[in-house]
Amino acid sequence: MLLIYSENTSTRLQYTCKFIFEELLQISFSLTLHRESFAAHEGPKINYSSKKIEGSYQIRPSGLLFEEGIKLQNTLSSGEGENTIVFKTENADHPFDVFSAVFYLISRYEEYLPHEEDMYGRYAYENSIAFKAGFLNIPLVNIWVQELGKKLPASFILQPPSGLKAADGASTFNFLPTYDIDMAWSYKEKGFLRSAGGFFRQPTLGRIAAWLGMGEDPFDSYRFLDRLHAHSGLQPIYFFLVAKNNGVYDKNILPANESMQQLIRQHAEKYEIGLHPSWTSNEQLELLTEEKNTLKKISAKNITASRQHYIKLSLPKNYHKLLVAGITDDYSMGYGSINGFRAGVASSFFWYDLAEEKITTLRVHPFCFMDANCFYEEKLTPEQSYDELLHYFFACKKVNGTLITIFHNNFLGTDRVFAGWRELYTRFISQLQQ
Repeated sequence: MLLIYSENTSTRLQYTCKFIFEELLQISFSLTLHRESFAAHEGPKINYSSKKIEGSYQIRPSGLLFEEGIKLQNTLSSGEGENTIVFKTENADHPFDVFSAVFYLISRYEEYLPHEEDMYGRYAYENSIAFKAGFLNIPLVNIWVQELGKKLPASFILQPPSGLKAADGASTFNFLPTYDIDMAWSYKEKGFLRSAGGFFRQPTLGRIAAWLGMGEDPFDSYRFLDRLHAHSGLQPIYFFLVAKNNGVYDKNILPANESMQQLIRQHAEKYEIGLHPSWTSNEQLELLTEEKNTLKKISAKNITASRQHYIKLSLPKNYHKLLVAGITDDYSMGYGSINGFRAGVASSFFWYDLAEEKITTLRVHPFCFMDANCFYEEKLTPEQSYDELLHYFFACKKVNGTLITIFHNNFLGTDRVFAGWRELYTRFISQLQQ
């Protein structure tokens, strides 16, 4: 067993060590405040204090893990990309306080500080240390932990504690495809008034045929995806928006529609499904719970997973609402305007509630690639988007992480606006099989 010595303890320290050692490195550890027993320990040991102790690997604390409350931190970032270090310390074996650095990123500490918001009222990625220091496009937390693991005896790494189930992404690379269904069809099932405006803007035979139920809707990629999943053995998650009313940002077919209900039931029979909370429900717990119950009733499945519509995630309020609503797994940890690792990590983790200083039961699953970011925000071609997707694939694979992608059904359909995206995705899935 790995023994860690600290002169103090805290919930922050316990949370961070559990994530680093049990979930990522899969090794058992124990924390001790007793210097004498630590010095006598014959196994691997880490000295998390400012005092030198013979025979141990020293990481000097910066103080963050023993604080309470939230305040501006002097992170002392230096380097760029994989060479970035934060919470730099002197006169220790490790060049920086890696425990505090990991905690700072996965707790999203910086998002609790005063910050600028983007046009949708979201935390703007330009505020983040990851963007400023140039490591937004790599899972730096996983890299840091891998480097720390190398300081321990090789025979000790990747030996799970007794009874501990391997954490997601801990020992092997994993790909998890996810889909947001917030515009199920382009004009099918929209009725005369909603379809008429589109027809007069773009009067095509295909639009008329699909509206009359005689042709395939250009946003209908469901059978294509079924075949792809079956051939590749993939287990995706579909997130459905089931707002009871349409609005500026909520434009899906309403859940009262029989075809929409059938679409949900068909997917619930084969795949895991989750809630895509509407823009309107973002601020309203009662409405969020109502949408969750609507999806539960239609699918006949218990709904425990979610992803915020437009990735409109504000901490801690949205996570508080999800917990109250009975959500156990959230897939919103990423940016809605740029691809990258918002929390600096390619592995899931339990959310630490800084406002209440406690470890919660909400499991956070970070994504790093979304089609809409490439198309609408970065203005990339399908070929350029494919190269970006490959970058994140190899970045996650390198650290045995989990690659979570977001695609929308309309990107993978037959609409000419998204020409090349279906081929891009097929090509990528083929790359995974190699």
